[in-house]
Amino acid sequence: MTLEKLIVVTGKPGIFKINSQTKAGLLVESLVDNKKFPIHNIHNVSSLNDIAIYTDEDEVSLRTIFKTIYDREKGKPTINHKESKQVLTKFFSEVLPNYDVERVYPSNIKKIVQWYNMLVDAKFDFSTLEQKENSEEEE
Repeated sequence: MTLEKLIVVTGKPGIFKINSQTKAGLLVESLVDNKKFPIHNIHNVSSLNDIAIYTDEDEVSLRTIFKTIYDREKGKPTINHKESKQVLTKFFSEVLPNYDVERVYPSNIKKIVQWYNMLVDAKFDFSTLEQKENSEEEE
């Protein structure tokens, strides 16, 4: 399982693994409960690999943020996504000190924390993030 095969769907909680593609959309499997169901072309879908967070200078990919949290927490789950806004923003400022406070909302931070914990629970191999970063740097 790689980050390229993982998506989030607007209006549906959780992270989904793409199993196959159909004429009408995608067949996905939930990482939370392993239920399989179709996602149709009318749904807004975002690949976790394509999501980036605004910083004061540029954007930082979600893969880099996940890797930073993973290294910081030594592979364990991190804080609960239901923590207060102050706790979440303090945590995120430690993970990504130069994030753009005006464009990155606490709700965004909450999603990132929740997604990270879901990936840890699903036994995601975070070493694949490092391999991809290295190959991007070489190009």
